[in-house]
Amino acid sequence: MSDQDLGQTGIFDATRLGLPKMLLLGFQHTFAMFGATVLVPLLTGLPVSTTLLMAGLGTLLFHLLTKGKVPVFLGSSFAFLGGYAAVAPMLDGPLGPGTVPNTEMLPYACGGVFCAGLLYAALAALIRAFGAKRVMRFFPPVVTGPIIISIGLILAPSAINNCATNWPIALVALAVVVICNIWGKGMIKIIPIIMGVIVSYLAALATGAIDFTAFHEESRIFAMAPITLAKFDVSSILTVMPIALATMMEHIGDISAISATTGVNYIASPGLHRTLLGDGLASCLSAFFGGPANTTYGENTGVLALTKVYDPRVIRIAAFVAIILSFFPKFSILIETIPSAIIGGISLILYGTISAVGVRNVVENQVDFTESRNLIIAAIILVSALGFNAVGGVTFHVAGTVITLSGLAIAAISGIVLNAVLPGNTYDFGSDPDGDKAVVFKV
Repeated sequence: MSDQDLGQTGIFDATRLGLPKMLLLGFQHTFAMFGATVLVPLLTGLPVSTTLLMAGLGTLLFHLLTKGKVPVFLGSSFAFLGGYAAVAPMLDGPLGPGTVPNTEMLPYACGGVFCAGLLYAALAALIRAFGAKRVMRFFPPVVTGPIIISIGLILAPSAINNCATNWPIALVALAVVVICNIWGKGMIKIIPIIMGVIVSYLAALATGAIDFTAFHEESRIFAMAPITLAKFDVSSILTVMPIALATMMEHIGDISAISATTGVNYIASPGLHRTLLGDGLASCLSAFFGGPANTTYGENTGVLALTKVYDPRVIRIAAFVAIILSFFPKFSILIETIPSAIIGGISLILYGTISAVGVRNVVENQVDFTESRNLIIAAIILVSALGFNAVGGVTFHVAGTVITLSGLAIAAISGIVLNAVLPGNTYDFGSDPDGDKAVVFKV
């Protein structure tokens, strides 16, 4: 195939391009996912190298479970940031508030993510047994939309606290993301987070706001990524698991978008139950060994649309590249030198985007708030999530075990129960393809 043919028609067999071009395309997918994937460990305190390792391994596991048919890369999920912030909030340190990982509680947050991944497996089993339409009636947009909105709003104070460590640098990061996203051309437009980090990092470097001590002290060139096994606690599990309600909707939206991009119905084959299982077990794998939740990445769908190279083998090359990068500790420590102010500036728009995705979910699925049932469900979810989060949730004892329900957990339970018992649930999954694609957590 000639270079002139690239980007003109869909390519499902990249071997026709030759190995050098396949490798280049694989590196491009790694580059597309990189900025967002490494941002999550910076926000949560998880190791960057472990995150990259688990993103690569999780992607390969997904491809194994979906028969190698779906061109998907799995990177760190933004949606679970609220769970990490609730269970293992970053601690104050010499560089400012929220700059020290909460190593004591992070394994418990990972335990909650592991159990959230099992929810994917449970939903996959139900869809396999009863069909998607019957199962998805319990998770309509009037429930998932307000939950997603709540996730972003709960995280908002964390973004402000990080920005407060150096507002000028934070505003540079924010401005670059906005400029690249609105006025950027070509690749610049689809990598606004990477550009925001690079430009604001250079600004921080010029003002002496970066500490390279840890980088200089690291003498190892090659090393295994640190592994910390997940720990399990009922309260942490109940805090984190409800977030899966939002991310499972995101998964369905991503698979719908990828199907629309490639012209292949992946929801039918290999099947939504297989893609959900692959996504969920990839998160289980990552969380069990101390990494973040994984999710299908919209950034890589954008690369598919640009290149029109739809061969999943190219994605698997990107997964191997991510795994290789995880074995270089100096690289990970360099990433960790990014000041918290830059993270705050990026988070200002990122967390707001999460809430905006929830609004989009409600709007594109045409949820009618003139109906009392919908208004009541949304109102209870929003007030429960934010109100109970402000007072630390609800704590009670069951069989001698102390259980704390977070605001998000209470909101999710309330929304699902109200949707099930109140009359008038007319949601029909699959009837509106645009609605099914309305939940995608990306900038």
